Order: sequence, then structure tokens, then C-alpha cells
Amino acid sequence: MNQEIIRQTPLWAENWPIAYSVIQAIVILLVVVLVAALMSFIERRLLALWQDRYGPNRVGPGGMFQIVADMLKIMFKEDWTPKFADKLTFRLAPAVAMATAVLSFMVIPVSPTLGVADMSIGLLFFMAMAGIAVYAVLFGGWASNNKYSLLGGLRSAAQTISYEVFLGISLMGVVAIAGSFNMREIVEAQRDMWFIIPQFLGFLIFVVAGVAVTHRHPFDQPEAEQELAEGYHVEYGGMKWGMFFVAEYVNVVLISALIVTLFFGGWLAPFNLEIPFVPPLFWFIIKTAFFVMMFVLARGSLMRPRYDQVMNFGWKVCLPLALVNLLVTGAVILMNQA
Repeated sequence: MNQEIIRQTPLWAENWPIAYSVIQAIVILLVVVLVAALMSFIERRLLALWQDRYGPNRVGPGGMFQIVADMLKIMFKEDWTPKFADKLTFRLAPAVAMATAVLSFMVIPVSPTLGVADMSIGLLFFMAMAGIAVYAVLFGGWASNNKYSLLGGLRSAAQTISYEVFLGISLMGVVAIAGSFNMREIVEAQRDMWFIIPQFLGFLIFVVAGVAVTHRHPFDQPEAEQELAEGYHVEYGGMKWGMFFVAEYVNVVLISALIVTLFFGGWLAPFNLEIPFVPPLFWFIIKTAFFVMMFVLARGSLMRPRYDQVMNFGWKVCLPLALVNLLVTGAVILMNQA
């Protein structure tokens, strides 16, 4: 595989490997942030389509420039810090949220030759970034010195830490089959069969836990408007609020990309089809876009459960199923080796 990648790498990149890596990182991360910003418009249009109503249709042809208007509004809003807040921690929280979301994309290969970092511990790096992201909502909730912010931050921390346990255990079946934490090797291990088939239960647990970790509907209890008035970022405005906003959509794209990479063959074509003039990147984008739309569909079709129901579901349903999936996977691997 490494020889194939070297052959596909541009000649100038072999002579300037550091420059090539930096350019890849900048391009991929810029695309991720731009796609996350565009998701606001895409989500509103899709929800309008599914709910049989008009979406944004005033700014530009078909409302295409609505996202530009929203970004300008955020950029020119007053960047205000409450007098009663812990100013350093208050300002640090959105930066931590944005940084951890973007850095997590470093380990995701989008094609055989495109990827920021080919780490041997790629999945562990993702879990580490997910753990650090908890501090963003804790900092934001505590530093705001607001009871609604604090309640939202505590809810978010408890929910995120809980569901990260199930998220991690659901990944262990994939790691056991592939025999590696490296994302690129996990994709290559799916050439004969995508892991969605032997790891269907792990896939379901990963999807549920992924939605909960990103605080998306129906697991958006930490920022439930009806209960907590925007939760942990109720005191934020301007660019600080915008960073939380974009980080949430970056996380949606991240979880969708991870689902594709771990369970649906990454950049590999379905049934090992080799269609001329269709690059591997095309398959990765199409698969990721499908799961991004599933996130949006969940928001438009599911109700929000109570917070205690979310936590009970995690510890009483997701955890036992994740452990059963891991035990069965280990038993099957041992029987095949025997």
C-alpha cells in the first residue's frame, strides 16, 4: 500500500514532503470549515423541503447568499464579555471547541493519497480530542457565571463523558477486526467486505453515541432552548458564539466522516467497482454527505427525550450492547484463528 501511495504522490511532493503535508493540511481543514459553515444553509433548506415550507429564499437567488448574510451579521455583532464572567476562561472556551473539532480531522484519510496525518494511533487521537472538547462546554458554562449556562455545561459534560464511553467501546470491534488503530489501514481492511456487515450493532451504537457527543437533536439537552435558553453559550455573542456554532457543524461532518471511514469503506467504491474517471475522493464525499443529511433528518423528525431518559438509555442500553458486541467480535476472531 505504501508503494502505491508513493507512486501516486506528485513528483514535487517527494522532494518537498513537509511543504506537501502543510498544503494538504491547510486545504483539507479550510474545506472542512467552509462546509461546516455552509451546513447552516443546507440544513435550513432540507428542513424546509421535508416540512413542506419555504426555507431561506430572500438573500440572493434561491436564498444562496443567506449564509453570507449570517456570517456578516455575526462578524459585526458586538464581541461582548459579561462583567461578571471569568474573562480568560470565557474567551478560551470557544477556542477549545473549535480547535478540538478541526484537529480531529487530521487523522481522517479522504482518499489513498489525501490526508493530513497518517497516524498509527489515529483512533486514539480522535478519542483524545473528544475528551478535551468536554472542557470547552465546562469552561463556557462555568465562566459565564449564569445559572442556565452552568446547568447546560454540567448536562453537557455528563452526557458527553458518558456517551464517549460507549463510543470508544463500539470502535473496539472495528479495531479488533482490522488489527490497527490507523485509519488508512482500517479502510484498506474493508476491501473485501465493509465493516458495516460484521459490525452492524457497533455501527448503531456508534451513530447514537456520535449524535449524543455532538449535542445534536434529539440529544441536544445541554442547549435545550425551552429549558435552558441556549444552555452553556447563552451569554456568548458575536464571533465567540460563531465559533461554538461552526464547531458544532464541524463535529457533525467529523462524525459522518468517521462513520464512512470505519464502517462503509472510506474512499472505496461499493462492491469494489472500478469506474473510470471517478476518483476515490468522490465516493468519500458522497457517503459523508449522505450521513450529514441523516443528521439533519433526525432533527426534523425526532422528538427530544428528557435528560434522565437520555442518561438511562446510555448506561442501561448502549453500554450492555456495546460490551456484547465486543465480546461476540472477540469470540468470532478467536474461532477463526483456531
